[in-house]
Amino acid sequence: MRRQTTRPQRTIVHNREVRGVGLLTGADVGLRLLPAPPSTGVVFVRTDLPGRPRIPAQIDQVTGTNRRTTIGRPPAQVTLIEHVLAALTGLRIDNCIVELDAPEPPGLDGSSRGFVEVLLEAGVVNQPAVRGVWRVDQPVTVQAPGVSLTLHPPEEGIEGLTMSYFLDYGPGSPIGRQLATHQITPGVFIQDLAECRTFLLLEEAEELRRQGLGARTTTADLLVFGPRGPIENKLRHGNEPARHKVLDMIGDLSLLGVDLCGHVVACRSGHPLNIELARSLHQRLLSAQARAAVA
Repeated sequence: MRRQTTRPQRTIVHNREVRGVGLLTGADVGLRLLPAPPSTGVVFVRTDLPGRPRIPAQIDQVTGTNRRTTIGRPPAQVTLIEHVLAALTGLRIDNCIVELDAPEPPGLDGSSRGFVEVLLEAGVVNQPAVRGVWRVDQPVTVQAPGVSLTLHPPEEGIEGLTMSYFLDYGPGSPIGRQLATHQITPGVFIQDLAECRTFLLLEEAEELRRQGLGARTTTADLLVFGPRGPIENKLRHGNEPARHKVLDMIGDLSLLGVDLCGHVVACRSGHPLNIELARSLHQRLLSAQARAAVA
């Protein structure tokens, strides 16, 4: 990897609070967003635990990727962090303290829209430090049977990040094949991605219930697909599930701690490959930074 360019780091101006119900635990959850000094990054603080443990949103803190991303170790853990991280990253907010009184953020409607709304109310300000924008010179791919995720180098003269997701649950699925491709900018994120909700098949929802999860979450709260499509709900976009997968990638890859430049192309991937790619890039990033320090 090598650094393509830099941009000013950013944080929020005012504190803001979001309250809601945890999608998994069903607990009443309060979340506070606070400004943070330059180079702090995003740090989750479990205010409900003794000592108020701090859990940095960094790739080396990831301890779970089963249907969601989890950081920290019990009891100081936070799970389902990707929607909050996507909101912060989508708005290019680099430094923020996220206080939580539960092991997960409020689920809201399963999207990032509610977090984006309060972050915009909080205001965003540039800081006297820079954030690197990094690229690769050759494609970096992680894969498993039937799924893949690749970061491609940027085209000549292009400094931004584009993400593409191909969704295919196979023949007979109530979720048809979909493709979503978006250049990732704050405007695009707010307009086209933030409101796209998490989704699951009816049998997946029933399995979560058997595990004692999602007791207060209903089919009206997020997208649950039955044989004829969404149950008691309507799509906000024809390819909303594929767009939500892009949203998840934005949140997960933010754990790398730098901006990326290029084209991320995903085929049927999820949180495990998102994190595997971030880890692979992190090793390349550390090597590049070490070489620069020696030079």
